[in-house]
Amino acid sequence: MSTFIENAILYARKSGFNLIRVAEIDHGDARFGECNRGNPCQNIYSVAKAFTMTAIGIICDRGLLTVDEKVTDIFAGSLPENMDERWHDVTVDHLLTHRAGLHDGQLDIDCIDINTFDTDDFLDLTLRTELLYDPGTDSAYSDAAYYMLSRILSAKTGEKLDDFLWRELFRPCGFREAAWSKCPHGYPMGATGLYIYAEDMAKLGQIYLDGGVYNGKRILSEDWVNFSLMRPYEFTPRGFDTYGKGGMRGQLLLIIPEKRRVVAWTACDDGDTTELIRLAAECE
Repeated sequence: MSTFIENAILYARKSGFNLIRVAEIDHGDARFGECNRGNPCQNIYSVAKAFTMTAIGIICDRGLLTVDEKVTDIFAGSLPENMDERWHDVTVDHLLTHRAGLHDGQLDIDCIDINTFDTDDFLDLTLRTELLYDPGTDSAYSDAAYYMLSRILSAKTGEKLDDFLWRELFRPCGFREAAWSKCPHGYPMGATGLYIYAEDMAKLGQIYLDGGVYNGKRILSEDWVNFSLMRPYEFTPRGFDTYGKGGMRGQLLLIIPEKRRVVAWTACDDGDTTELIRLAAECE
């Protein structure tokens, strides 16, 4: 067990933060520890968006998609009648950056009962949304955007997002258990509901730390890695010269470039994670 993992568990127990499992990859050396009892395969909530963004990057690398493509062109055969005309201006990039005009929290199945929706077709439900603003002019964090990205991947590849990632990412990187919550039509939600080990969450961070490569195998192009961090898409600064992606109830994937370290943890706590981030960034 590393100094960081020991200190993280000690801090969590002293502070009462409900940390479940914590993982670290330090200069390629992987370790993990358990703090509180819990299923080792946990819902990582919005950290799932970083996996969906990565899948989009893979098909962009292969020339199957560009981030400038219009959503209405991709779903030309599935557009509802009387939709907001501004949908014709929405691009893949707008979805990736939460600038499509969708409502804050829309399609957040962690907080909304799907039985209250007027349809079981989540794509139609989203495309019938009246946008809040002209695409690209403002931002609102929305799970609906990343559900649409899941559907875009299927439209471009003929595969479901989870099946695609098992072949292209999970198996090549040695993931263990993984499962994804799906809509009534069987498509992974894309934005949330991904159940994996903290150790496997950390592997995604290692890919971005190493310019798209994991254990000598290229998963993503270096161009996509650099572009997605520059935009930025899902990995954003988290303080202490780190960047990463967080999820509800304390989930976090954190990349510390200066230390050549990636850490990830699962939790069940809405408390402040600043001290854990500091420990990850500063521990030797």
